[in-house]
This record gives sequence, C-alpha cells and structure tokens, in this order.
Amino acid sequence: MRIFISAGEVSGDLHAAEVVQALLQQSKKISIHGIAGPNMQKSGCHTLVPMSDLEAMGISDVIRALPRIHRVQSDVLSWAAESRPDVAILVDYPGFHMRLGAKLRRMGIPVLHYIAPKLWAWGAWRAKRLKQSQDKLACIFPFEPDWFAAHGIDAHYVGNPTAKHCKQGWTRQQLCEIASFEPERPVLALLPGSRPGELRDHLPLLAEVLAHVKQASPNCQYVVSQAPGVGKEVYEPLTSQGAVLVDRMAGDFSLRADAAVAVSGTATLELALWNVPTVLVYRSSWLTVFLARKLVRLRCAGLANILLGDRPVMPELIQEACTVEAIMRELLPLLENGEAAAHQHQAFATLQEILGNDDPAIAVARMAKELAAK
Repeated sequence: MRIFISAGEVSGDLHAAEVVQALLQQSKKISIHGIAGPNMQKSGCHTLVPMSDLEAMGISDVIRALPRIHRVQSDVLSWAAESRPDVAILVDYPGFHMRLGAKLRRMGIPVLHYIAPKLWAWGAWRAKRLKQSQDKLACIFPFEPDWFAAHGIDAHYVGNPTAKHCKQGWTRQQLCEIASFEPERPVLALLPGSRPGELRDHLPLLAEVLAHVKQASPNCQYVVSQAPGVGKEVYEPLTSQGAVLVDRMAGDFSLRADAAVAVSGTATLELALWNVPTVLVYRSSWLTVFLARKLVRLRCAGLANILLGDRPVMPELIQEACTVEAIMRELLPLLENGEAAAHQHQAFATLQEILGNDDPAIAVARMAKELAAK
C-alpha cells in the first residue's frame, strides 16, 4: 500500500508523525511519502517536499511565498499522477490542504482530512469547499461530526490528541524537581503564546503581571513555557524576574502548576486537562479582534470553555478587558486555592470524560486503510 501524508506546521508534523507510526505498526507492507516535517521523517515518512517549504508568517510573507507554495503543490500532484497513492492523509492546515485535496480527488485518489477546520466557529461558508476536498473527515472534538454531517460531510470523531498526551507527562513533584522549586510553595505557570505576534503582544503584559504577583504573593514560584523555535532571550522580561524557562518540546512535558495565566489556544485546553485553574488572556490588533467578534458565533474563545458548554469556566480577558488589574483580580483567588479554583477543578473533572480515551492516531490509520481498500 502506498500512502501520501502531508502536514504544514509544527503541530501538524507531530500529529502526522503519530499517524505514520500507527500505520507502520499495523503493517510493514506500507510505503509512506509526503510533505514531511522532522518528526514525520523520524517516524518513517519519505520526504517528497520538506514541510519548511510551506512556512510563511504574516500576510506579506504569504504573498511572497505563493510561487513556492504553488511549486510544492505542483510537485506533489506530479508525484501522485505517477505513483498513484492508495490514499492521501491531509493533516490540519486547511487553506493549503483543501485546494490540494480537491485536486487529488479529481485524480481519483481518496482523501482523508485529519483535524477538521473550525468552521463551526467561523467560516461555515467554506463547508462546500471542504466537502469537495475530502472523502472522510477525522474530527478531534466530539460535537463536530453532527455539525459536519448537517453540511453533507462524512465526519467521525477519532479522539483528541491533546487529551491523549495530557494523561502522561510530569507530575507536579517532577515539575518542581526539574525547575528546582520548593514543592510546598505555590507554582504559577505563564504561557505567553508561541507565534511572534502573540509573544509581542503578551510578553510585556505577563511581565507586568509577574511583577504584581511578586508583590501580592511573594511565596509564589514561576514557570514559563518556551515555544519551539523561540530563543531563550525572547523570554528575558520574565526570566529576569526569576521565572524558570521550561522547553515545551522536552520529553514528558507538562505544567501541572497551581494556577496559570495563558494566551488563548491549545495551551488552555492542555492546562484544563492537567487540572490547572487558569486565567485566559488575549490581545491582538483592533482589526483582528473586531473581525473575530463579527465572525465567530461562539460566546467563548477557549477550547476548554467551548467543550464545557461554551461558558467561561476559565475567565476570559480579551482585548480591552485584558488589563493587569483584571488579570490580578481573577488570578489571586486561584493562587489561594479557594472557591474559584475549586469551581474550575470541578468542571475540568468532566473534560476527559467528554473527550474520551481513544487514540486518534490509531483511529486515523484505520480510517485511511479502510478508505484505501474501497
């Protein structure tokens, strides 16, 4: 069996690598080629095009990269026309993959898209394009199949990769040992985001919050998550105040702290699954936030809050509400481990049940083989 698999960014590379491993564990008579990042390559995927060829940050960079991105697509389609893979697995990265998937399907190659684009939040008009670009959709949130089915898309819940990984990782005791913390003192995790724009908008804010926490709760200890590809010097506003930097890509990474302040994103779902009471924050350009408020049809921004009934279990401080004073007002009760923290702990206890225990990589590998056999 010949399989094509593609990822376009760091998180997709990690998820795709697990699918590659699952496929090769199920059968050795499989040849896997693709647009591959380093983790996919280590797992046994033969590289047609390095994933780095798709990298582009910001609108101007994307425009400059268009000829290169077009060449990547042309190279993949030429290979597919000659090699005729039995199935294509496209992981996340919907802008590029919806175009590529539609063209692969026109060549008669079945397509499985893993990690559904969040059209239920905004962009429902793109459901028609998504329908044309895949034969089956592997979803990572349990409410998604019903939404996509209403738009004529064959979608299946395969489990959630974040939930799978958050069952493992460092205990609080191990985190304290790694960071040289005193276990009896509270630990505050600070997560300023991973993208350049997020770091630019949130590092100064979290540095100011840290200065206030040091005054209000002098017994506290501080840990900061270092994002992949971001130099240690970027975090100097926090580390210069005594925060300990921990590599996000370290084996068994987890931040089972006593409380956290985190930029909206997958990190807030991880924190909920680690049972860490959290204040969610987000700042961006006025245009980005204006458009989000106009287009997004949900009350909440955080994935954990959305999964827990679209209600702010984690307080959400967005844009003009995201001030140092407001963050401190929400954060200090969490550090005191009182009623506010207990409220979040109680809600987070149900989150793992909602997401279930399935291994998504194994389920995706099974779906791909079934699709190839048709």
